[in-house]
Amino acid sequence: MSDIHEIKIGFIGFGNMAQAMAAGLLRGGQTPAGQIFACARDWDKLCRNTQPFGMIPVHTADELVQQADVVVLAVKPYQISDVVRPIGELLAGKIVISLAAGYPFDRLEQDLLPGTHHLSTVPNTPVSVGEGIIICEQKHSLTAEEYGLVEKLFAPLGLMQPVETHLMGIAGTVSGCGPAFVSMFMEALGDAGVMHGLPRATAYRLAGQMVAGTGKLLVERGDHPGAMKDAVCSPAGTTIVGVAALERKGLRSAVIDAVDAIQNKK
Repeated sequence: MSDIHEIKIGFIGFGNMAQAMAAGLLRGGQTPAGQIFACARDWDKLCRNTQPFGMIPVHTADELVQQADVVVLAVKPYQISDVVRPIGELLAGKIVISLAAGYPFDRLEQDLLPGTHHLSTVPNTPVSVGEGIIICEQKHSLTAEEYGLVEKLFAPLGLMQPVETHLMGIAGTVSGCGPAFVSMFMEALGDAGVMHGLPRATAYRLAGQMVAGTGKLLVERGDHPGAMKDAVCSPAGTTIVGVAALERKGLRSAVIDAVDAIQNKK
């Protein structure tokens, strides 16, 4: 598996997140469609979501694991045990990647045969356009070579961020729930643009690219968000007036409360 272009990746379960990852892999260009396999309960739906793009649907998890070098467990957390245990012997020789939130290394280790090489992750949906985040648990059983291979395989999807086990939940909330919060902000910003005369499509396009560019600037430069905000706020200028209005309305506390509500629900 030294050549990244020859790696076969198989998705057990092909819901929204698995489809997002597959789309990102195809977009990246280094994984041919014919190297991507998927299985799911609804065969007709699976075929609709794979065959038009050149990906290969298979009927069973057993068949998929036999085809793939890297097996991605993309089913719901409560389904992991039932899916994994019958194919444990087949998985023992593969690189196993879990996408199940709340299913860290130690828990997955109980479902897999001893010695199986696996890594637990939490991706977000922007992986489909190559600007996503894949939270990776620092505790894993991949070899250094296998981990490097996974990094190369997932490089087109965006940022891979390792975190300690006890931080997987909050990291997943920030990166996985955050797109919903940002989408609400973009929608509101677009509405404001429309209120002042912009065509809605233009307003949304401007808001989307502004968020994408600002986020990329932060990640690549490593600047503090406060410093980036300050750089746009001229003395007695227009931006600081808007910032002050957001502060009065409690934007920061609202976002913190939203994340806190999610963490307290778990």
